[in-house]
Amino acid sequence: MAEKEKIDPKAHINFWYVVLAIMGIVLLRDLWVESQYVDTIPYSQFEQYLEQGLVKDVTIGEYSIRGTFKEAQDNKTGFITNRVAPDLAQDLNTYGVEYSGAVERTWLTALLSWVLPMLLFFGVWMFVIRRFAGGGMGGMMSVGKSRAKIYAETETSVTFEDVAGVDEAKEELVEVIEFMKAPQEYGKLGAHVPKGVLLVGPPGTGKTLLARAVAGESGVPFFSISGSEFVELFVGVGAARVRDLFETARKQAPAIIFIDELDALGRARGAGPIVGGNDEREQTLNQLLAEMDGFDPSDGLVLLAATNRPEILDPALLRAGRFDRQILVDRPDRIGRAQILKVHLRKVTLSQNVKPEQVAALTTGFTGADLANLVNEAALLATRRRSNKVEMDDFTRAIERILAGLEKRNRLLNKKEREIVAYHEMGHAIVSLSLPGSDVIHKVSIIPRGIGALGYTIQRPTEDRFLMTQAELENKISVLLGGRAAETLIFGHISTGAADDLAKATAIARSMVARYGMDPELGSVSYDEERTSYLEQQGQTTYLERRYSEETAAKLDQAIKQIIADVFARTLAILTANRATLETSATALLERETLDGEALRELTAGISAAPEIASQQSLSEHQGKLTDE
Repeated sequence: MAEKEKIDPKAHINFWYVVLAIMGIVLLRDLWVESQYVDTIPYSQFEQYLEQGLVKDVTIGEYSIRGTFKEAQDNKTGFITNRVAPDLAQDLNTYGVEYSGAVERTWLTALLSWVLPMLLFFGVWMFVIRRFAGGGMGGMMSVGKSRAKIYAETETSVTFEDVAGVDEAKEELVEVIEFMKAPQEYGKLGAHVPKGVLLVGPPGTGKTLLARAVAGESGVPFFSISGSEFVELFVGVGAARVRDLFETARKQAPAIIFIDELDALGRARGAGPIVGGNDEREQTLNQLLAEMDGFDPSDGLVLLAATNRPEILDPALLRAGRFDRQILVDRPDRIGRAQILKVHLRKVTLSQNVKPEQVAALTTGFTGADLANLVNEAALLATRRRSNKVEMDDFTRAIERILAGLEKRNRLLNKKEREIVAYHEMGHAIVSLSLPGSDVIHKVSIIPRGIGALGYTIQRPTEDRFLMTQAELENKISVLLGGRAAETLIFGHISTGAADDLAKATAIARSMVARYGMDPELGSVSYDEERTSYLEQQGQTTYLERRYSEETAAKLDQAIKQIIADVFARTLAILTANRATLETSATALLERETLDGEALRELTAGISAAPEIASQQSLSEHQGKLTDE
């Protein structure tokens, strides 16, 4: 038997609304009819109608006279006028007009004249109060009520089958769900379900999706709320909402409470400037801490939270007994990306040449949200070219659009600029092809993309890397400096096109010297301490706290400058040895505007190997001396 659909009570139309609507329609109809067929006339004109014998009958009231004509006058069959003459009955008898009296004011009408306005005022007042209290106009009277959305198992439509690439996190959450379903089985050895589970990870890795899957799998009430919804204008509102949330969840236990963006609520106390002796956010956090201490895990209540900034959370929130379990939801590896792509590719009509493993190899560093966006962009590109299937080329172009931005074919470059850009981009490509272990080049183009990119060289690693040697870091700097070295070699001058390359190269060199201890003179000492999250994406600017002398700072600057100079000299030597290949490939790039990986390998066949860096040789010699000593 099919389950009956649940009807929202708010969708029902109130019976009294219907009655009021009908009464209003009838009243408007009467007013409209009266305006069409009843004429309001002065008393003098009424006397003229009497003298002319046009009045059929009248009804005399205390203050007014209503009557009808024997024949319509100006399309009006009746009239109404104010009563003026006291001897009106004599005049009516004189002209043979039927008349009668009407009582306009009785005790009932007098009572209603007082009661109806009061009822109307009371009704409007109750309507406004309900609107405020019910949240229709901001919930003025219920600001302390929790705004958590309650989901049942059938309402989320998300299960663990829809979550891929985070197998370890899924296993941890599956254990929590099974504990809630069978507490006796899991508690026979004295264990109890964790009070709190904190999902930690970069944005877009699937923390909220995991929580929704928990709602779909658990089969218990699931309260979902964002940390920012506890923050309100009035003092004490956040704490009241926390109390109401836990009280409501206890009544429906076993249940799961999910707080998204916990950092909006649980920021460390005293971490920022506070005006006054107390802070509304701290009151809310204190109430949350008290509530987490107050509930018993055996009641079947679990707090689930997610954040991408765990370093700013209050230590009291992260201690054992509150958030007992912290689960890292990190960026997926190659296998995880392939699993995520398989989930998103279910809804897309694919060509047979599209393999999730191939797409996963090109998307190193992508999160689950990035992969979902990639699949959507590829499907849009295929739809735009009126194709029935999504091809592998659509995914390649979608990756280019995500990484480099939208093509700006209407941004026209003059002949000299196009030539500089072509040699600049081929400088990157040739240096990369001559260095061992460099990332694979997929495409080189001089078509402007994004906001300021006049050309681009797309390199994507074929495998996930978690460790890099000094030589590999120097090779990365060399590839970044390839564009400026090509401009110097061919044109004898430099341009502004290498600004972003120089910033990235300098950041790598600074990290080598100040963080990784890769300078022989400064030694294996870390001089810069990052005040940032370990979840922060690579390449973002960080604030570094200085903890060394002016003399050491000068040495650091000199070491960074020396690394850049040595690598640039080697890069220039690479391009000088391969100048003919550089000019040939740059000419081809100017003609075609875009070269893919295969065409680039054909043009650059026989590239000379890169020489070693002088500083690297001196470092090896220095390390050899230390070993001998």
